[in-house]
Amino acid sequence: MEDARTGGGAARIALYALLVVLGALVAVAGALVQTAWFPGGLVLALAGAVGLFYGGTQLVGGRGGVGAPAAGWLVAVVLLTAPRPEGDFVFGAGAGSYVFLIGGMLAAVICATIGGFARPGAPVARRGE
Repeated sequence: MEDARTGGGAARIALYALLVVLGALVAVAGALVQTAWFPGGLVLALAGAVGLFYGGTQLVGGRGGVGAPAAGWLVAVVLLTAPRPEGDFVFGAGAGSYVFLIGGMLAAVICATIGGFARPGAPVARRGE
C-alpha cells in the first residue's frame, strides 16, 4: 500500500487538499478568536497557524507541507478582509488584525525555512557518541 509521504499520487493530492482546507479553517477560526479574546486570542490564533504550518512540513516531509496550508490560510484571510455589500467584514482596523495577518505570513515563511525535515531512506545520524 502506498503512503502519502513515499509516493502515491492520489494519496499525496488528498493530503495536500486536506492541508489547504485545514489552512482555511485555521484562518477563519483565528480571525474570530483574535478579535474576541484580545490579546490571548491573538496568541492562540497565531499558535494555531504555526502548529498547522509546522505540522504540515513534518507530515509531508518537506517544504511543500507548509505551502498548502499557507495557501488555504492566505486565501481565506484575503476573502475575510474584503468588505461585504452590507458593509460588514470580519477584520477590524485594530493593531491585532494587522499582527494576525503579518504574523501568520511570517509564521509560514519561518516554518518553510527551518530545517529538520525527515528524509525518507536517509540513515539516522547520532551526534556526540
